Amino acid sequence: MELKEKVIAVIEKVRPALEADGGGIDFVDLLEDEKVVLVKLTGACHGCPMSTMTIKGYVEQTMIQEVPEIKEVRLA
Repeated sequence: MELKEKVIAVIEKVRPALEADGGGIDFVDLLEDEKVVLVKLTGACHGCPMSTMTIKGYVEQTMIQEVPEIKEVRLA
């Protein structure tokens, strides 16, 4: 499986938890040279004061556990 496919699979895995709170997440880009994933939060997550914690504490941790090549997840 290609790196981008692995990244998208993790985003699909975390999406239901965000949707349960009225939000969502979209894959934007993979900066392969930096091993950084860019995502966009949607719905209730977009602009939420807790969005940084959602990205760093949940999405990024899950991403790094599942795809150790990835170093960081950032909002696009």
